Amino acid sequence: MSFFHKKTPVKDYDKEQWKPWLRVSICTGEKTAGFKNRTTGEFREVMRIGNDKDLEDFAKEYGIEEDIEQGY
Repeated sequence: MSFFHKKTPVKDYDKEQWKPWLRVSICTGEKTAGFKNRTTGEFREVMRIGNDKDLEDFAKEYGIEEDIEQGY
């Protein structure tokens, strides 16, 4: 039994309710990819983005073809 387990993200998301989002830290510039609720503004993080390859992998994994918006 393991105390630490990796969250397994849902590979499909409701495109009507959630939009791909890139959250960027003002202080450090760290980027986190995830999905933002279109009505409530809730952000659900999926993965940390360290380089362009990580962002490409995120987009490919979820079938995102449009530009990903970002915010702070």
